[in-house]
Amino acid sequence: MDKIAVVGAGNVGATAAQRLAEKELARQVVLIDVVEGIPQGKGLDEWEAAPIEGFDSRIIGTNGYEEAAGAGIFIVTAGIARKPGMSRDDLLNTNASIVRSVSENIARVAPDSIIIMVSNPLDVMCWVAREASGFPKERVIGMAGVLDTARYRSFLALELDVSVEDIQAMVLGGHGDTMVPLISYTTISGIPVTQLIPQDRLDAIVDRTRKGGGEIVAYLKTGSAYYAPSAAAVQMAEAIVKDKKRILPCAAWLEGEYGLSGLFLGVPVKIGRNGIEQILEVELTNAEREALEKSAEAVREPMRVIGG
Repeated sequence: MDKIAVVGAGNVGATAAQRLAEKELARQVVLIDVVEGIPQGKGLDEWEAAPIEGFDSRIIGTNGYEEAAGAGIFIVTAGIARKPGMSRDDLLNTNASIVRSVSENIARVAPDSIIIMVSNPLDVMCWVAREASGFPKERVIGMAGVLDTARYRSFLALELDVSVEDIQAMVLGGHGDTMVPLISYTTISGIPVTQLIPQDRLDAIVDRTRKGGGEIVAYLKTGSAYYAPSAAAVQMAEAIVKDKKRILPCAAWLEGEYGLSGLFLGVPVKIGRNGIEQILEVELTNAEREALEKSAEAVREPMRVIGG
């Protein structure tokens, strides 16, 4: 791909830009931020790592969108970060305003691009971006399930002392405390996880997954997670650039799938060159379906607050 842009040069955005360049997913990586000097300085610092890491993707920082004209993908991380004691929904109005402006600019300079949304509250910001950009549903994708699933898999690997590569899992639903880790689809190299981990430990791991972001915020005191979130966003970008047809849990616009409509929610999707190429409907247990509906309601509430 010729160009990928990252909006927001904070920890998530800057780390995502570095990962994109090191994987050489685009000829040019454009790091955009409203604060003068920050994207320029970080972009230059990252580019100066190129001779050591051996990548030729050029990284540039800018305060405007003109340098990102024609970019194929925009990873949107802009917004204020969550602070200790702050819920994702506390971020709502401020970040909605920021994401609305960002999305309008993206539509102006790159009307055929794909938006990967990272800003919180994630599922609602996807909806704001789709409304503001006017993009079709397949070109606005939320980075939620990939991150939540990575956390779930990492905790399972610790519990079993096995490679993370052998753990297959999916976390659906909204990106927050109502997310839905699918135990019925969790396997260790094909072995159902319920054969290897007792239910009480599984319940504890599911609970830790749901609170995964909050656990990191509590440790950091003045910031939130960025290594895993940036890796998740870049995995999605790689699936698009290389047309890999990956099956990943992402926030997608639903129009009747899983009995839900008119919102973004984490579901299994096929990602390729065109963005979301298919939403996969899998069979859920009654408990999982109820949990998914509860998660959907948790997404609808903030949508109503900002006019959904």
